[in-house]
Amino acid sequence: MAECVRDIRKLTTMVKTGGCAAKLNPIDLHRVLGALAPMPSEHLVEGFEGSDDALVWSVTDDIVAIETVDFFPPMVDDPYTFGQVAAANALSDIYAMGASPAVAMNLLCFPACQDLSAMQDILKGGQDKVFEAGAVIAGGHTISDATPKYGMCVTAFAKKDELWNNAGAKKGDVLVFTKALGTGVMVTAAKGGDADEEHLNLAIKSMITLNKYARDKAHELDVHAATDVTGFGMIGHSLQMAKASGVTFEIEAGKIPLLDGVLDFARFGWLPEGMYHNQEYGKGSVYFNPALKQELQDLMSDPQTSGGLLLAMKEEDAEKFGYPIIGRVVDKTDYAVKFL
Repeated sequence: MAECVRDIRKLTTMVKTGGCAAKLNPIDLHRVLGALAPMPSEHLVEGFEGSDDALVWSVTDDIVAIETVDFFPPMVDDPYTFGQVAAANALSDIYAMGASPAVAMNLLCFPACQDLSAMQDILKGGQDKVFEAGAVIAGGHTISDATPKYGMCVTAFAKKDELWNNAGAKKGDVLVFTKALGTGVMVTAAKGGDADEEHLNLAIKSMITLNKYARDKAHELDVHAATDVTGFGMIGHSLQMAKASGVTFEIEAGKIPLLDGVLDFARFGWLPEGMYHNQEYGKGSVYFNPALKQELQDLMSDPQTSGGLLLAMKEEDAEKFGYPIIGRVVDKTDYAVKFL
């Protein structure tokens, strides 16, 4: 048997697509899920049928468990940073439900012939983020795989009447977004050698920032609906939220905060593959003002890794919240989302 040679390489050279850009085409995903028979239970409050961010399981009359799982290949080369990003992204679905994570389990695929110190750094990055979240890691599962992947299964507990979901947006609400858009384009441009370290660090800073802080600030407000903007982009996640709520979102694309320089990279053509899947997903349900520049339209489909929270609430609550107001909720029209 040939000797296993350790080969230390940059993480991104070992993958084709990294981060949430590696998600399956949402059209294909929904086609497969739609073919599966439902599994109803008197304890299941939220399953996958409503495209919510996590499942909700009734524990008692008042207490529910919230569970989510997320993992993906690396989008950055540094193992510790990759671990931080993957953990922040996995924890985000819990925050999008208005809850706080309690316990997590690691999911790790790693090539056995690689330097195991890199594996340790990935796990350390994840552990530090979970510690910051106030949760604990209590186990997990690892396999040897040629393509590294990392993420977590995360569980939270909350009072049933304090949960957020994606189906409660009301006419007259405003839409608030808590991070800058553009991580997918920025990482793609960096991988192609166009974005410099300073630009990449803007994306990394955003991706490792927990949505805990926005969630904590909003928790005392009257949040009517919520989701986090990740692999399906602003176009996909706003579409799911608007459809679940039975309304139309009018989003002013020019008011959405963007990572510095990302418009130029989008105009230069540094567009991740997942962007085209998201654009296809929105066809027939999403309208774009023809006056919007193409690069700005493209960014609405940019698959985000560890993206921000998209919240619907009354305008007076949004003003207290302090994050950018990017749109409004109106009566249902022929389009679920309009980018104006």
